[in-house]
Amino acid sequence: MTRRHFLRTLGMASAAGLVPRLTSTQTHTKAKPNILFLFTDDQRFNTLGALNNPAIKTPNMDRLVRNGTVFTHAHIMGSMSGAVCMPSRAMLMTGRTLFHIQGKGEGIPEEHTMLPELLRANGYTTFGIGKWHNGPAAFNRAFASGAKIFFGGMSDHLHLPVSHYDPTGAYPKEERYPAEGFSSEVFSDAAIAFIEGQAGKGPFFAYVSYTAPHDPRMAPKAYADMYPPDAIELPENFMPEHPFDNGELRIRDEKLAPFPRTPDVVRQHIAAYYAMITHLDAQIGRVLDALDATGQADNTLIVFAGDNGLAVGQHGLLGKQSLYDHSVRVPLIFCGPGIPQGQVSDALCYLLDIFPTLCDRLGLAIPASVDGKSLYPLFADLKGCVRDSLFFAYCDVQRGVRTGEWKLLKYNVAGTKTTQMFNIKEDPWELRNLAGVSEYAQHEASTTALLRRWMADVDDPCTPAEWL
Repeated sequence: MTRRHFLRTLGMASAAGLVPRLTSTQTHTKAKPNILFLFTDDQRFNTLGALNNPAIKTPNMDRLVRNGTVFTHAHIMGSMSGAVCMPSRAMLMTGRTLFHIQGKGEGIPEEHTMLPELLRANGYTTFGIGKWHNGPAAFNRAFASGAKIFFGGMSDHLHLPVSHYDPTGAYPKEERYPAEGFSSEVFSDAAIAFIEGQAGKGPFFAYVSYTAPHDPRMAPKAYADMYPPDAIELPENFMPEHPFDNGELRIRDEKLAPFPRTPDVVRQHIAAYYAMITHLDAQIGRVLDALDATGQADNTLIVFAGDNGLAVGQHGLLGKQSLYDHSVRVPLIFCGPGIPQGQVSDALCYLLDIFPTLCDRLGLAIPASVDGKSLYPLFADLKGCVRDSLFFAYCDVQRGVRTGEWKLLKYNVAGTKTTQMFNIKEDPWELRNLAGVSEYAQHEASTTALLRRWMADVDDPCTPAEWL
């Protein structure tokens, strides 16, 4: 038996209760709660009305904010390809860091235990709906069944090629069929049907992975009409162009609007983005209503999150191939039994921390393959923290670190090195570059040293000599 197989076997044995692990959740005596995971595509952290954005209408996401605990500084770690959502989803499912997943996240090896795989081994009915970007084999390891499964990154929302659940795991392309209706509605319909069929049965894990608000942004007219472009305010960090070459200025996402960006064009993009989110919000509301109607809401943990952010005109960018907050910072909400209501934590965290958090909440041992840190202690101490810093990477051209106050970004593009440093607390729009300013030299030195340590700790294939 190889070391990898040994660790995986140990992790699964632990998950099944064969290896004891004491946690605070062992005081829970209630039946295992259901878990509903609502995952959106390209939704930035500040696109919920209840989180200080009065320009957008999200009454159902706001409902989750009121009924749960929000982590306002949740992030992704980055990506080694332009398809940022692929590694983000692999990290979410495995709880592993960026350089510890397989390649760019196109598949998930068997020795990397997945969250639904663990729950399945512990008596949960696991059901997958919507977007899956990490290979058919991994999907079938994770889910005992599913519906309206979309293998891919993006598609026309009215002509989404989806698959029925295939017990063989083959999912041949010729058997994929066009979903009837708008993607967000199709996925919510499937979720509602599953929830209604589970009433009175054992615990379930339902993973509902939407393709909205990813482009093409084509919200139904009633929702598009809610956001006239001329009424949209530009973000404070709107720029016609990015101030320097960040190594990814001409990728597909950036070609969705002409260069330089104009205020009118960016307003159109923001309006369309908001319309997609409001339509998505309405479909999420239908799923939440189904939980209420079937009497399952009181025993269902809900996790709401986004796979990555999106610039939509900030810093002269449209996409998510950067390490600014608009691209790496995402919404994250937990609500349901055992979760404080109406609470907010500004603790630094990653999406990959969701896996161990749910393990602790359920009293399950965290598999040996998981790198993440449990956020569960923060539900009892919202002022606490489990991480004092975060690391970010994009391909071989961008690296960064973040503390509670400071953020350092390093670029190495064809040998040209650029540094940015922002005081995030005073400059949340990341506009005033303090790198090279003598007054802040000590902060630059300490964050640079922190970046060096992180690169070693996460097994970054790039070396500090190339960056620092």
